[in-house]
Amino acid sequence: MSLKAFNAQTKKKAKEDLFNCCGSKKWVNKMMQSFPFKNEKQIHQLAVEHWYKNCSTKDYLEAFTHHPKIGDVKSLTKKFAATSNWASNEQGKVAQATKETIQELAKKNKAYEKKCGFIFIVCATGKTAEEMLDILTYRLQHSKEEEINVAMGEQFKITIIRLKKLLELNHKIWTEASHVTTHVLDTSEGAPGRYIQIQLKENIKGNWITKAMGVTNADGRIPDLLAPGFHLEKGHYQMVFNTGDYFKLYGVKGFYPTVCIDFTIFDTTHYHVPLLINPFGYSTYRGS
Repeated sequence: MSLKAFNAQTKKKAKEDLFNCCGSKKWVNKMMQSFPFKNEKQIHQLAVEHWYKNCSTKDYLEAFTHHPKIGDVKSLTKKFAATSNWASNEQGKVAQATKETIQELAKKNKAYEKKCGFIFIVCATGKTAEEMLDILTYRLQHSKEEEINVAMGEQFKITIIRLKKLLELNHKIWTEASHVTTHVLDTSEGAPGRYIQIQLKENIKGNWITKAMGVTNADGRIPDLLAPGFHLEKGHYQMVFNTGDYFKLYGVKGFYPTVCIDFTIFDTTHYHVPLLINPFGYSTYRGS
C-alpha cells in the first residue's frame, strides 16, 4: 500500500502492520507515537533511532521470537501465519538447497538455540542455503553477547525490507549501500576471495565488540554488512578476515590465519575497506 493509504488506516491496523515488520512491542509503540508519518525519510529515521537507541536486549529477544527458523517450512505455515508470505520469499533460496544442506541447517539451528537461548536470525534475502549454513557455522563460535549484537543488526535489515514492501517505499535511503563494505581479491589467483568470514568490531572502552558478521559471496563481497541507511558512530573499528580457513578450503598453505584491518570512522560517508590477499602477503586501502 502507499504511505498515504497506510496513514489513512486506524491506529490499531497500522500497529498490526508495523508489528509484522518487527515483533518488538516497544519498537512498534515508539513508532506509533509519530503516526501518521510525514514522509519516507522520517519513517527510516525513526526506525533506526528507536531500534538502536531506545530498544534494549529484552526488546531484541522479543523480536527474535517472531521469526521462523531458517529452512523450517512447517513453522512458516503454522506458527507464523501473519508473516509467512514475506518469510517464504525471504527464505526462497533455501528451497533450492540439497536435502543434506537443509538437514545440516536444522541441526546447527538447534545447536545455536541451545547455546544462545534464541533462534538463529539472519537476513536471508539473496543468500543461498549454503551461504546461510556458512554464516551459521561461523556464528556458532560467538558468545551469546556477541550474537545478540549481530542478530539485532540482522533483525533490523529484515525490518527495513518489510517496511519497504509494506509501504511501497522508493526513496534511495531504503537501498543505500552498507556504511562499511569490503571486497576481497586473491591476487595469487586473480579471482575474488570467496566465502571468507568477516567480523566487524568496535572498540568500546578498550574492548573489541563484534557489531556485524558476514561471509563474502561468490564475487568476494558482502553487500549488506549493515542495514541500509544505518550509520556507525564515530570511532575505532576493525574488520577481521578469516583467511586461514579460506586457504585451507583450496588446499593452500597460507602464512596468515587471520588478517585484521584497523580503521577509524569519522563521519557518515561510505567506507570501503578492501583486502588484496595472497598466501604470503596482503594489502589494503580506503576504496570508494
